[in-house]
Amino acid sequence: MSLNYRDRIPNNVDLGTNRSLQRALEHWQPKFLTWWQDLGPEGFQAADVYLRTATSVDAKGWATYGKVKMPDYRWGIFLAEQTADRRIGFGDFYGKPAWDQVPGDFRSTLRRLIVTQGDTEPASVEQQRLLGQICPSLYDLRNLFQVNVEEGRHLWAMVYLLHAYFGRDGREEAEELLARHSGDADKPRILGTFNEPISDWLSFYMFTYFTDRDGKFQLKSLAESGFDPLARTCQFMLTEEAHHMFVGETGIGRVIRRTLEVMNEINSDDPEALRKAGAIDLPTVQRYLNFWFSSSLDLFGSDVSSNAATVFANGLKGRPDEGRYEDHVCVEDVFDLDKPDGKGGVDIETVPLRNAMNEVTRNAYVKDCMIGVKRWNRSIAKAGKPFELTLPSTRFRRQIGSWAGFSVMPDGTPIDEEAWNARANEWLPTEADQQFVHSLMRQVTEPGKMASWIAPPDRGINNLPVDYEYVHLG
Repeated sequence: MSLNYRDRIPNNVDLGTNRSLQRALEHWQPKFLTWWQDLGPEGFQAADVYLRTATSVDAKGWATYGKVKMPDYRWGIFLAEQTADRRIGFGDFYGKPAWDQVPGDFRSTLRRLIVTQGDTEPASVEQQRLLGQICPSLYDLRNLFQVNVEEGRHLWAMVYLLHAYFGRDGREEAEELLARHSGDADKPRILGTFNEPISDWLSFYMFTYFTDRDGKFQLKSLAESGFDPLARTCQFMLTEEAHHMFVGETGIGRVIRRTLEVMNEINSDDPEALRKAGAIDLPTVQRYLNFWFSSSLDLFGSDVSSNAATVFANGLKGRPDEGRYEDHVCVEDVFDLDKPDGKGGVDIETVPLRNAMNEVTRNAYVKDCMIGVKRWNRSIAKAGKPFELTLPSTRFRRQIGSWAGFSVMPDGTPIDEEAWNARANEWLPTEADQQFVHSLMRQVTEPGKMASWIAPPDRGINNLPVDYEYVHLG
């Protein structure tokens, strides 16, 4: 299969002159397209979708718009512009020149980092593949597909690194990225959250707000890497990741806005009355928030981690926004961690800072998550409703780290297992919650129309009106 590398695969990595890389991608691309047809958005492969496509890294090229059928989307390969004489910004190699090639001693660790990041990208597409059939509007349908094609491009970005820098091992890992599937009993995705089903749009908005935000922080950490091609790849991916979180924040905000409107229409905030009126009550929104936020917390890894210490020491993965810290070596600094004392209480454990790098990043993530929560709460307060959404404690429902397996209330208070079992339905989506939310999921595809459970967006895409036909279904 001969490809036009300038038109078919926009890139700034001289793909057209690299014959060995061309051969590798010529072998991989048909398998990617087969995966996209089989496990990408179901039922919409022939639709014309108004999509943003990156064609270069400059301001004019990275966001070009037009209608395209998704299998014809131009998944490009882009690295941010290279910084002259870039230096490693942290760890034992602090101040040394960044690496243009993979350091031999760190080859397997770097490959693992890239594969783990790469595995999340197709996983989310697989999780969301049926959502188009229950979309609340053409505007939302288009946003779903924009997220999907960009996750596909992010997969291409990681596959490029594997093919270009890791030889046969990299090519084999690239094949495996298409062999694992979200929720598959035999070959699941690497990280647990990416095996969770996403079968309704409230879950999708929660996923794009909370789980894609984890992706933002992982990319920011890798964008600090001393391996320059990885750092530059992740820097450019961050420009696209922002839209995914926008979809989540505004989606949840629009659900809340519609619920507030219905509260006023029926003059009640009773959850059952709101459900009968076709709105998603705020306690249900809170339970979904609890589930997806706590699931996303585990993606950062264990709170005490020798692996985190090693990749930081070796200059492979830094802290997000490493430049804002004073100490970039962190040999003597320590970090205080909460841990269960085994008696139903909490102890403080002091650990070397390098071993707590996952927790440092997780704490930054939590602060970032609060930005949207505060916005949603402002809209609730403005409507005069006595309800406030909250992020649960980072101890709540943890499967990884010191608090894994412990029963903890959303406020962080440890409780016994019996008390947890008695009250878990207060804090997490119940089967009845899920059935109700699913009952609202009816496809709306008339331009400008919205499902009854969600408010319209404040504005359209790329200065187009909200009632533009963002997806032409033919």
